[in-house]
Amino acid sequence: MELLNDASLKRGLRYIADNDEQMAGALEAHGHPKLRQRDPGFEALLRTIVSQQLSIAAAGAIWKRLKVAISPLTPQGLLTQRETALRELGLSRQKIAYARGLASDVRLGRVDLDGLSAMEDKAAVAELVKINGIGSWSAEIYLIFALCRADVFPADDLALLIATQRIRGLKKRPDAKKMIKIAEAWRPCRSAAAHLLWHYYARAKD
Repeated sequence: MELLNDASLKRGLRYIADNDEQMAGALEAHGHPKLRQRDPGFEALLRTIVSQQLSIAAAGAIWKRLKVAISPLTPQGLLTQRETALRELGLSRQKIAYARGLASDVRLGRVDLDGLSAMEDKAAVAELVKINGIGSWSAEIYLIFALCRADVFPADDLALLIATQRIRGLKKRPDAKKMIKIAEAWRPCRSAAAHLLWHYYARAKD
């Protein structure tokens, strides 16, 4: 399978622009997005939990505080923190439970994050969603940013939905089901499409 890197991102964006006039316009107006990558493993998956249902700015602020408070940020390091301390960093009780569950799963060997790299996309997502607190969005984000998969699209990502509505000039914001249909036109470069839509969203806010 092709992995997402600087070269494949550029190829993917070129393919999308050649086949989608509206996406080509967004690319011309706002330029090429930068490749977003994270090292695979516990920290990257924890970051997706922190980011759930938060704005980029809010999630980023909490993540920075977490990284300062727990260094190095390991499963054992997180598990030694009191709930009150984690709450003060900005984590909700639910996210603390998810984070601790993930840390325990990794520390005790109940989840093999290293083994995901050998799996196909659907199998990797299916394996990740077995972890409490990891839904399809979190799994797909991990596949794009940490496993560098080239054809993954988190169709229920709010920023992607808003960006698509604006680029397409839709009166109504698409739901995840419609977004999946729209994204079919961008195969096999849907991760590049997601990068472009996130880039557009960040630069074209009202």
